Amino acid sequence: MLHVSCWLWGDKYGDDHVDRLAAGVARHLRQPYQWRVFTPQSEDIPLTKIVGCFARLRMFDPRWQAHQRMVPGDRLVNLDLDSVVTGPLDPLFDREEPFVILQGANASNPCPYNGSIMMLEAGYRPDVWSSFSLEAARTIEHHEFPDDQGWLWHKIPDAAGWTVGAESGIYAFRKPGWPKGGDHVLPKDARLVVFPGWRDPSLFTKLPWVQEHWVT
Repeated sequence: MLHVSCWLWGDKYGDDHVDRLAAGVARHLRQPYQWRVFTPQSEDIPLTKIVGCFARLRMFDPRWQAHQRMVPGDRLVNLDLDSVVTGPLDPLFDREEPFVILQGANASNPCPYNGSIMMLEAGYRPDVWSSFSLEAARTIEHHEFPDDQGWLWHKIPDAAGWTVGAESGIYAFRKPGWPKGGDHVLPKDARLVVFPGWRDPSLFTKLPWVQEHWVT
């Protein structure tokens, strides 16, 4: 089974973001899937009070997976809530590797991974969660602050990836790989546009491609 999900906590995003992302997935994913919206467990809520998105690492916990009615071998795709689906998604998710994460999207952060989109096979590498602690995360290489993508790089340095740009059809808005033609130009091969950092599609609703694709 394929599970396509997002995480929701805090007040930066709301139901509107969830609905627009869910609708985009529904328009562009042909294979059977379950749409999931995850919120942190009570014991993980303190992780949401600090920057770093560490609560998402719970996806590697086999007990959490079982609670979410996943079985070993299920595939779990996680998308950032500020993503805009613009084209067919099936080629992105038809991968056999047990873990895939976006790569090449960061500008100043030396970490090659970007957590805007990742896909995990249930049962793979439970130690990513079991060995995690905030203290451990602070000891590894990080940019401005420790985060989940840095921890993933530390634990799975040879992970498979989607490379931003034409190779994957995933583009990071105003980040490496974004076309030089300007904000108004959506690449013809774009399947997904992610918004790493502070930017968000709600700030760019005048762009024609946002108006077309970021809808319910």
